[in-house]
Amino acid sequence: MSDTTTDNSTQTGDDQDLGAAGSQLSTAPVEDAPSPNLPALGVIGWARWFWRQLTSMRVALLLLLLLSLAAIPGSLIPQTGIDETRVADFRERHDVLAPVYDKLGLFNVYSSVWFSAIYILLFVSLIGCIVPRTWQFVGQLRGRPPGAPRRLTRLPAHTTWRTSAAPEEVREAALALLRKRRFRAHTAGDAVAAEKGYLRELGNLAFHLALIVMLIAFAWGQLFKSEGNKIVVEGDGFSNTLTQYDDFKSGNLFTNDDLEPFSFDVKEFTGTYERTGPNRGTPRTYETEVTYTEGADGEEKNAVIKVNKPLEIGDAKVYLVSHGYAPVVTVRDGKGEIVYQDAVPLLPLDNNVTSNGVVKVLDGYRNPQGKKEQLGFQAFFVPTFGGSASGTMLSQFPALDYPVLALNAYHGDLKADSGIPQSVYQMDKTKMKEFKDADGELLKKLLTPGETMTLPGGAGSITFEKDIKEWAGFQVVQEPGGGWALGGALAAIGGLAASLFVQRRRVWVRAVRGDDGVTVVEMAGLGRSESAKVPEELGDLAAVLYERAPGVADPQPETAPPEDTGTPDASGTTTSTDTDSQAVPAEGAEQQ
Repeated sequence: MSDTTTDNSTQTGDDQDLGAAGSQLSTAPVEDAPSPNLPALGVIGWARWFWRQLTSMRVALLLLLLLSLAAIPGSLIPQTGIDETRVADFRERHDVLAPVYDKLGLFNVYSSVWFSAIYILLFVSLIGCIVPRTWQFVGQLRGRPPGAPRRLTRLPAHTTWRTSAAPEEVREAALALLRKRRFRAHTAGDAVAAEKGYLRELGNLAFHLALIVMLIAFAWGQLFKSEGNKIVVEGDGFSNTLTQYDDFKSGNLFTNDDLEPFSFDVKEFTGTYERTGPNRGTPRTYETEVTYTEGADGEEKNAVIKVNKPLEIGDAKVYLVSHGYAPVVTVRDGKGEIVYQDAVPLLPLDNNVTSNGVVKVLDGYRNPQGKKEQLGFQAFFVPTFGGSASGTMLSQFPALDYPVLALNAYHGDLKADSGIPQSVYQMDKTKMKEFKDADGELLKKLLTPGETMTLPGGAGSITFEKDIKEWAGFQVVQEPGGGWALGGALAAIGGLAASLFVQRRRVWVRAVRGDDGVTVVEMAGLGRSESAKVPEELGDLAAVLYERAPGVADPQPETAPPEDTGTPDASGTTTSTDTDSQAVPAEGAEQQ
């Protein structure tokens, strides 16, 4: 028969024993209760107080929240390291806000003093919080679970029964059972002490260590990263040097020597599109076939770059990010000599690849008077023209079903030699003059492949060749901390899951011989927090141990026969015996 007793009295010695048994279930630092008469702290005292506050978990969480809030302006306000053009446009449109943003560093948030301060404080806070807890946890792993409290029945979950097995046999059976259930167990005096769930604290430490790794990886990536864009026409190539990029940005510690040495040639771009249905015009195939070499004397290799499937060369990744058309045009002077012939990449304006751009003839052209001049043509291209009846110059489909090129012609000075950088897709018309048609209007014409627009006054001509090439836009990215950041993120998720779902708990089994020679077995469990898992697990362990050390009946006092009402004593009084005992089956654990 099992017997459970509960003592709700408070005893100092028992409380101290229970506190020792329940200690070190966590590596969280214990805050001392404030003294009513605090002396002056002094410089060292204030330094210690500040360090304790900085390395506390609540301050680390607060700094993490502040870092998240501080990153919001970086996504809402144009940044100089990302888009200089948008920053310049913002300055022109906001005369009042722009100087304020400059003083606050909002145009370069991630390099500002206040963002760096939050970043560094968070880094220091995490390190100061993790290091002592790590050493404490290592000490716990090297030690043993604490011995059993003096009274196991004071614990939240406990059970007890009497058995004929010897105390040594019960303890050996309990030790084997707990180790089989993956508890760290040992015999301490007349009891077996066991502990389980170290993965909880390990996950907690791993989570915070992963945050440190992520912070380092992000900082390393921002300092040494590089990102450049380049448009390459079919048949042309690219070499990974700064002069080859259309635009390029990098981290503060990046140098030209950090560029991965490689080159590639674009053999062909392939794009197919849905012809019917609600997804008409949606790309089905979007890929570029290239040949590339690593280093100066590397072996030539073939590869296919697709969307979200970049070409990886060393630490660099080459992404396919855009696509468009590059009509081939031929410009001749008044004598019929070719002064320009090339494929002209045009920028798409919509999903059907309606495109525009300019054709610039900078050298080799002379006007009918023999004077050097420059020619400029405003170009507007549609791969699928809707016809003059449609009343619009917008493409009806992204494929080359009915290509049409619209041109406007200018002559004069393109100001390309002024030293001011110019976009290849825009034309400065301040010193350009329009070619006029017979009606005195701006000369313009719609051309289909093979057609020619003749310039007035014997100034020459421009021909829209039948060969229409396509171009592919590539983004070359080098971010050395990307792999570490991904590993840190995965480790943080795993550590957080372990700290949330794994419970650290302890179990004690005491077996002692009673006054009547029968062994009394007591089992109790304790977890870091109240949970149904501790009593359930304790009940399961008790059931298994009860099978190996079955209970025996409690000794019953002799009672009078049923027909007797009592036994008179020497004084003539009657004494009756009433047994009032609580019985709890050993297969379960009582939760008080």
